[in-house]
Formats: sequence, structure tokens, C-alpha cells
Amino acid sequence: MSSNSIANESDTFEIGNSTVHRLGFGAMRLCGDDIVGPPVDEEAAREVVQRAVDCGVDFVDTADSYGPGVSERLVGEVLGDRDDVLVATKAGLLRNREGDWIAHGDPDYIRNQVLTSLDRLGTDTIDLYQFHRPDDDTPFEDSVAAFAELKDEGLVREVGLSNVSTEQLDQAREQVEVATVQNRYNVNDRSSADVLEVCAENDIGFIPWAPIDGDDLEAHDDLLDEIAAEHDATRRQVALAWLLERADVILPIPGTSNPDHVESNVAASQLSLADDDVRRLTEAAN
Repeated sequence: MSSNSIANESDTFEIGNSTVHRLGFGAMRLCGDDIVGPPVDEEAAREVVQRAVDCGVDFVDTADSYGPGVSERLVGEVLGDRDDVLVATKAGLLRNREGDWIAHGDPDYIRNQVLTSLDRLGTDTIDLYQFHRPDDDTPFEDSVAAFAELKDEGLVREVGLSNVSTEQLDQAREQVEVATVQNRYNVNDRSSADVLEVCAENDIGFIPWAPIDGDDLEAHDDLLDEIAAEHDATRRQVALAWLLERADVILPIPGTSNPDHVESNVAASQLSLADDDVRRLTEAAN
């Protein structure tokens, strides 16, 4: 696809009272190796965020564990408290220098982390605050209750979940209105298909993480390359376009540390797949 006039042409979706384009930007890759520490070039990382917004991206996803703290800080430095960009972040994971992701859903920890996230993002209210992962050492309902209380207190506008089952989603919805769910889902990994179905039935935003994971795309490289050649596109653009076609509630958030890759990802919103393309990709992992 041409790199001229790159603009986000994806449909829109309402998250609470905010309307955003369904193709967003995931800010995890703004950090250093293993998503620990700062990037080698922080100015280049800030340029990536700015390029995404310049291309019409108005939904940016980050987390306190990315860095930790690095991604939120960089996003905050570029965007601040803008009304035209919805910034989502997450809490519920600890990090160490070895790069481990350690679930920690203690309510007091979550209440502390929202304050640090507010400071790094440069805002008084977090647009979308997501529970990053259930913690086996903390009752799930206790963690969700903390997020519900933060919404009641006005520190966050909307509550989301991540890495949850359908049972956990149903349980959380009894405690708080759930605006989004962020689970792994892409052309090859359909392990959260049941969660996606619940989200589609209830108009809950479904944010697929690892939407264009290289290993998952490799599993269907011949099909992706065939369709890409027909559309003068890349296999990643085809995979993103398929997600946008798969369900109206899907909000892909491809991430990168390269400004040119941002434009390539956004260009996927201009790609119109044929019904047969969508069908073949949908059936590919069945």
C-alpha cells in the first residue's frame, strides 16, 4: 500500500463517553530490551507516539509495568492531558531486572499505582484503567473492587480487564461496568475466542494484544503473503485488516519503536479485504 496520505480510516468505537478509532497504538515497545528500562533514544520513542497521533490514532494503550514506568512517562510527556486522545493504562503486574512479569493484584497496591500512573501521564483522571492480570494470591473480586472504587472516586473514568476468562469477565461485570477486555488474539491464536464472543454480544471493547506477533503470522505465511500480494500490502497489514473485519468490537493496538512502522500499521485501516479473504483467514486456525 502507498505511504502517501497515511490516515487512520478505521471505524470508531465508544469507550464510555469517548469515541475512538478502532485502530490504536500499543506503547509497550517504547522501552528498553525485555521491556525493562528506558530506550536507547528517548527522543525517537517520543517521535513514535507523536507520529501515531499525527496519523489519526486517538487510542493509546500503555501500562505501569512497561519499563516499569518508562512507557507511561514517555506517553505523558508527548500527550499530557489531551481531550482528543484516550490513554489507557494498566496495573497488576510487577517487574524485575530479569524481565519477569509477576501478577500482583493487592488492592492497596492498585490504589498506590493509580497515583503514580496519574503523575507520569500528567493527568487528573485516567481514561481507561485496566486490571493487567488476575493474581492467584489475591481474590479476583477484591482486585476488581479496587478498580470499581477508583472509578467511584473519579480517579479513573472507565474500567477494563486483561487476560481474563469468560467466568472472570462475568464475575467482574457484577461489580463494575467493564468497558474493555484485553486478551491475546490474532490470526493464529484464537484461545480467547469465547471471551471475544461475550464482548461482541455485550458491546464491550476487545483489545487483542500481540495482534501481529511474528511467530503467529509465520504459521500462516503463505496465505497472508498471497492475500497481501493481491492488495499490494504486507502480511502485517493484512493481519490487522482481518482483525478490524473480524468483529466490530475489536480494537487492535499494534506496537512498534519505529515511526515508519507506525505509518505502515495505520495504513492497514485503509485496506479493504474481500469477503473470501476474511473467510479464509478466519478458518485458517480452526
